Amino acid sequence: MSSTPFDLVIRQARVATASDVFEADIAITDGRIVQVGHGIAGGVREIDARGRVVTPGGVDAHCHLDQPMPSPMRMADDFDTGTRAAACGGTTTVIPFAAQEKGQSLRAAVDDYHRRAKGKAHIDYTFHLIVSDPTEDVLTRELPELIQEGYTSFKIYMTYDDLKLDDGQILDVLSVARAHGAMAMIHAENADCIAWLTKKLESVGRTAPRFHAHSRPMLVEREATHRAIALAELVDVPILIVHVSGREAVEQIRWARAHGLQVFAETCPQYLFLTAEDLGIDDSYQGASCVCSPPPRDKKNQEVIWNGLIDGLFTVFSSDHAPFCMDGTEGKRPDGQEVKFSHIPNGIPGIETRLALLYSEGVLGGRLTLEKFVELTSTNPAKAYGLHPRKGTIAPGSDADLVIWDEGEFKITNDRLHHAVDYTPYEGMTLKAWPGLTLAGGEVVWDGRDFHARSGQGRFLTCGKPTLRAPRA
Repeated sequence: MSSTPFDLVIRQARVATASDVFEADIAITDGRIVQVGHGIAGGVREIDARGRVVTPGGVDAHCHLDQPMPSPMRMADDFDTGTRAAACGGTTTVIPFAAQEKGQSLRAAVDDYHRRAKGKAHIDYTFHLIVSDPTEDVLTRELPELIQEGYTSFKIYMTYDDLKLDDGQILDVLSVARAHGAMAMIHAENADCIAWLTKKLESVGRTAPRFHAHSRPMLVEREATHRAIALAELVDVPILIVHVSGREAVEQIRWARAHGLQVFAETCPQYLFLTAEDLGIDDSYQGASCVCSPPPRDKKNQEVIWNGLIDGLFTVFSSDHAPFCMDGTEGKRPDGQEVKFSHIPNGIPGIETRLALLYSEGVLGGRLTLEKFVELTSTNPAKAYGLHPRKGTIAPGSDADLVIWDEGEFKITNDRLHHAVDYTPYEGMTLKAWPGLTLAGGEVVWDGRDFHARSGQGRFLTCGKPTLRAPRA
């Protein structure tokens, strides 16, 4: 054994991976884990983790940072503030979206997003693509080339006028995914139903934020989920249904699994911790803070989502961080005005609170094992998007991205968070744990009290092919 000391040794950790929980030391050199075991030689630095759980750094596989928006709207978080908040919440890899605008080449969208990220990220990152204009050139040249270059996942929208594809276009894009081994993510809501309901609601003056949920009932998500599954079955390609909100979409995914289809599913904190009442019980505009799509449902549907996390229906637990401020002119009040629900920017912040919410209420609440927590928040997203085993596990050769957990009372208040958004929808919640230390590439980026900036040290990662297999129902 070499007498050269390791850069860092974490002592007596309670190591949690997606398959095991065990006591061990972890040795780190040059930003990688080099040894996991007992009686490891000394390090230049050492951390005593006796009695504390150590998990792989979180992989947030669905978040929005500095994504181009129509004026006057602007996302509050860029790659600086967004990755700062992620790191302070235990996330060490983020996958936001390079979004193609209609009429724009996909390559131009990727180049623009690299410019937005350059020199800012504190942790590692990669990009999903958003395909909104699948021209012949995009389908036959650009998208296959980008997949080959390591952009191996993309998102398809079935709603939002500036992003949605029709069924024929979806089939075309899914065919490219099948031919080139990419992972297709689908936002499943029926755009025509939403437009019809919105018109009906607005015609009788029902325009307050709470009516956002009325315009997007569960059947809108159910129908689109069913259709997405059918289109994927026709092409014979795996898909991942993102931000699943409740029972009716869950039932469609269970049906698909029972029939042997490779259908993966993602959910988010808002469907466990918020309900439609958070959009308002009157016509107050404050409910705009929780406008997201699909909208939060009710308490019974929260239990459906919890059950799906417990029994393996859900593959990935992401934040869907979409950071719009409540005050000012660029967020939830465009030009400083209270607007109809249909014009409120969709999305809520959650990149920093994602892991602690699930650890506190899932693991410490007795609903989830540590192994399942790691699987949902780190290992499975790394596998789904071609980053495993570099990310998502604690093993020799993996990046030294780690979280040491502090268990104890932690009250969420926005002034304790590190994003650039002026609110959190989880204000006042008392949790049972929070990351006590976050390592990114073997360096302390969050020590439980202070953030240690690593501007520009976050690396862009190219992705391999997905390595997930959906379990049978």
